[in-house]
Amino acid sequence: MSSDLEKANLEQIENKNSVGIKSISKDPAAEFTEAQQKKILRRVDLRLVATLGVLYCASLMDRTNLSAASVAGMRAGPGSLNLIGNRYSIIVLIFFIPYVLFQPLAVVVLRKFGPRVFISLITLLWGGCMIGFGFVDNWEQMVGLRALLGVLEAGFFPGCAYLLSCWYTRYELQQRNAIFYLIGSLASACSGILAYGIMQMNGAAGLRGWRWIFIIEGLLTCVAAIGGYFLIVDFPELASKSWAFLSEKEAAFMVERINNDRADVEVTSFSLKNYLANAADTKIWAFGALFGLTTTQSYAIAYFLPVILNRSMGFSIAKSQCLVAPPYAAAAIFMYGAAVLADKWHVRGPIIIFFAIIGLIGLPILGYSTNSAARYFGVFLATISANANIPAILTYQANNIRGQWKRALCSAILVGFGGIGGIIGSTVFREEDAPKYAPGIMTCLIANGLVILITSALSWKFHRANKRAEAGGKIIEGQPGFRYTL
Repeated sequence: MSSDLEKANLEQIENKNSVGIKSISKDPAAEFTEAQQKKILRRVDLRLVATLGVLYCASLMDRTNLSAASVAGMRAGPGSLNLIGNRYSIIVLIFFIPYVLFQPLAVVVLRKFGPRVFISLITLLWGGCMIGFGFVDNWEQMVGLRALLGVLEAGFFPGCAYLLSCWYTRYELQQRNAIFYLIGSLASACSGILAYGIMQMNGAAGLRGWRWIFIIEGLLTCVAAIGGYFLIVDFPELASKSWAFLSEKEAAFMVERINNDRADVEVTSFSLKNYLANAADTKIWAFGALFGLTTTQSYAIAYFLPVILNRSMGFSIAKSQCLVAPPYAAAAIFMYGAAVLADKWHVRGPIIIFFAIIGLIGLPILGYSTNSAARYFGVFLATISANANIPAILTYQANNIRGQWKRALCSAILVGFGGIGGIIGSTVFREEDAPKYAPGIMTCLIANGLVILITSALSWKFHRANKRAEAGGKIIEGQPGFRYTL
């Protein structure tokens, strides 16, 4: 960061009282020792990253528990919903239509009413919706509730991604995104085991075991939402007012860090025209495409892995539910390790390309090997590939844009494309393609190949822009001294 940029940012904190925090000193960081600064950051991590991660755990569990319920008796047999033909795929698919459509509006609402109220409220509402899943009489009712779930969850993930990007500097963010996503991924790792345990309630209160999966997990979501209301913190400039979370001096320190990093704490008044005008930046759509291509694979694994293990590899229902956990545990290790290195080395693109290559190796093993052990190894590689790239792409996007409303729109578009990836991922593994699921495997292979191409093109574009700016040419993102992260 250039000295001119640092001077301009300090002047913004000194002279512009636009963020609602009274200036403490010319350098708020000077109020604290290095140890005290780290302690403040740890407090933010615990209140923000950990809390959002737990709620994301509930979110993932609630949107992907269909596969567990399917093998627990929801698809066919006594007391089932008789999901013949494409009914199961329709139930999976319908969630993503409102999920994609409502995201741009949802992030604006979050900015207006604040993350604490908005996120905890929609979590509570979709927890209630999930409980309703346990009492449906037919598959059409399930379709309606899945559509409602899509509306309620639309603002959650983009809201979390946006909020995290507002609190941390560019080279702290991937580790926090990874921890947030890692905690959420515990849902995918443990949901099968949890579902198998809940299935043992079969017959309790006259309800089938698959119904209890929805009821119990919905109740857990409601409890998490109530806790979230007391723990989630609002934006940095409001932190001294959020349940006495930070003192005025500590809040000023957090604001100063962000301003020194990218100078975009200040929030301008909302204008729909200016908000949508940010969509003219083509790199936003490239980031969205990367995220959608990655979630195509991650959702396909989440929705169909227990089914593939059971029907394609021949594992029992119990083993199919439990064998979901190890690949997600491995993905968590690789995800966090890559995040630490990426933040340390200030790189994003090479990490994304590396994990896409891992997917290109693992998917053919999963799809075309004749040995179940080898196929299960392919599951590990495919799961690591998809899940490790989620926080990497979130951070790649957040590092290379500026401005609060642009950040909000970009988060919505990014996760909206993730929903489109969910639509694709929920339809490409068709029952008639068992046991090899060739169309699904091929779709995920193509997705990883495109991730490599798009990331390479963006890296080349950013490299050229940085060189041009260094030579005194076009200013990047309207901020002197700002450089793209490759």
